[in-house]
Amino acid sequence: MTTCRSRLRHPLVIVGICLALGLLLAHQAGLRLNTTRSIPLGLYKMTNDSIVKGASVLWCPPQRQEFDLAKERGYIGAGFCPGGYGSMMKKILAAHNDVVSVTDDGVMINGTLLPASQPMETDSMGRLLPRFRVTDHQLAPSELWLMSDTNSRSFDARYFGPIHRDHVQSHIHPIWTWE
Repeated sequence: MTTCRSRLRHPLVIVGICLALGLLLAHQAGLRLNTTRSIPLGLYKMTNDSIVKGASVLWCPPQRQEFDLAKERGYIGAGFCPGGYGSMMKKILAAHNDVVSVTDDGVMINGTLLPASQPMETDSMGRLLPRFRVTDHQLAPSELWLMSDTNSRSFDARYFGPIHRDHVQSHIHPIWTWE
């Protein structure tokens, strides 16, 4: 007869406990793993650096219909942000006073069309994506344009628009990335 104590000594149980403790400690230390292609895959460290244009950030999506749909379809995970959303990682491509337009041709920031920024009509399963279109919107001091500059299929500002600064949790710096 096996006892509870002997099951706890099984190597797989020990490895599982060690892995869970390691992940908890890493999370407490401000380490975050990016597994999406919105920014390079890898391990990132949360910092207190300023939230400025060009920075990569960890943020909580606001409770809105577009993010309910994104969670339902698996574009974003479940997590501890309001609405049960998982936090997201994106780059700040535009901020206060930048002028943004989103058309069927793509995203323009201060008159420059961003490469690979054309909004898709449907996702990879043929489902309609949210449409956000705007012409010459000057970002307010509280607004950020969070988007991938490397992934044309990223679920980002071209589908949900500007995000309020208050939703940003932290500036993040890469520690170890890969492609």
